[in-house]
Amino acid sequence: MNQDNIFLWQEHVPGGCHWSGIVRRGTTLRMTDLDGGANAAVLFYNREEKLERYNMADTLKSQHTFYLTVGHACHSDMGRIFCCITADSGGWNDTVCGLSDAALIQQKYGIARYQEHRNQMHRSGLDGLLIELGKWGLSRRDIVSNINFFSKVTADAAGDLTFHAHSNNAGDYVDLSFEMDTLMVLSTAPHPMDTAESYQPGAVNLALFTTPPETTDACARIAENIRGLQNTQRFYACCGGEI
Repeated sequence: MNQDNIFLWQEHVPGGCHWSGIVRRGTTLRMTDLDGGANAAVLFYNREEKLERYNMADTLKSQHTFYLTVGHACHSDMGRIFCCITADSGGWNDTVCGLSDAALIQQKYGIARYQEHRNQMHRSGLDGLLIELGKWGLSRRDIVSNINFFSKVTADAAGDLTFHAHSNNAGDYVDLSFEMDTLMVLSTAPHPMDTAESYQPGAVNLALFTTPPETTDACARIAENIRGLQNTQRFYACCGGEI
């Protein structure tokens, strides 16, 4: 479905940069890999109480999965649902590899500081998220295991991980349909296992639109997601969440 004429807003996030904002329940955020090979490292926090945040372990074990795609939900550590993945043209999003940090970026790509390189500086995923979290009164202690959208990492029988370079093509997108008013923070720095020899992270476009009716039904086919959706509805009905 072409949403171009009903987007509520759009924002371009260049490669190696970062973004944060409140995404309201009842809306869907489309992230698009503009050139192919992008990585979008993302974390979620409850707008009402930021101590509630995305929980990787509960998300994976409740849905019996290692990666996320259409039909999966992103669970909080309070048994609620931040959002459901309602479209995913790439079909695989890494959940276990975390963020690049400054030491890793320097080891792989060398040093490129803002003083000399301006917007072409080398910035890590961790540093990008910390900058955004600071805008909302959060800090390093609030960093938890994140999702790496647009990145595919598989595990073999021995547990060894393999990064699949350019598993997404230019124009691939992921739709996140939100059930909770959510603080979302994002970095477009390289995936920590990226095999590129030079620092060349891809750009991501963000576009928000009103969630069409019955869009999240696919997430409700999993028992734990049904419970999570019910818990989220109760939060707004009777437990202090804004309506």
